[in-house]
Amino acid sequence: MCKIKRLVLIFLAFGVFVYTFLLAIIIGFGFGSKEKEADCVIVLGCRVYGKFMSPFLKERVDEGLRLLKEGKVNYIIVSGGKGQGESIEEAEAMKEYLLTKGIDKEKILIEANSKNTYENLKYSKQIMEKKNLKSAVIVSNKFHLFRSMLVAKKLNIDASYKGVFVKSYLWDEIYGHLREPFAVIKYLLYFIN
Repeated sequence: MCKIKRLVLIFLAFGVFVYTFLLAIIIGFGFGSKEKEADCVIVLGCRVYGKFMSPFLKERVDEGLRLLKEGKVNYIIVSGGKGQGESIEEAEAMKEYLLTKGIDKEKILIEANSKNTYENLKYSKQIMEKKNLKSAVIVSNKFHLFRSMLVAKKLNIDASYKGVFVKSYLWDEIYGHLREPFAVIKYLLYFIN
């Protein structure tokens, strides 16, 4: 019985170590990432309520918009399909918002088929290849950037990263950080081969 208890404790201690290690990497990468000039920005999708962007998605799009207006990128790829409870594709909601901000529709490239981060970047890369775009800035919440980087590296996307942190939704941001190590582990188990 003592051996079983010891093994359980070792297993739990190892799990806590791995979780804490990943969380530290996720936080460090998210808050340390800086964008570089690139051909395009890829704004990763997030929840849409009916036809309206969630606060997280709006912050992501506003960051992509800033990069475009400052001339750091030439195109903005809005990436995200239609999720459960959403009336339109996330990409479509982003496009409509950008049009209201006066962005030329020729500068907005739409990827509206993806259902997860891997597909966001896989399908966005296909758009990049069609438009002969060689580099990208990937925009998401800070807690999501490390996993986005793992996917981008697997797909051989030349990218830098820019994260947003929505202070008015602090507890949602904290929750996002706390659950992200599990999402990274899931990605490593299912997508790395």
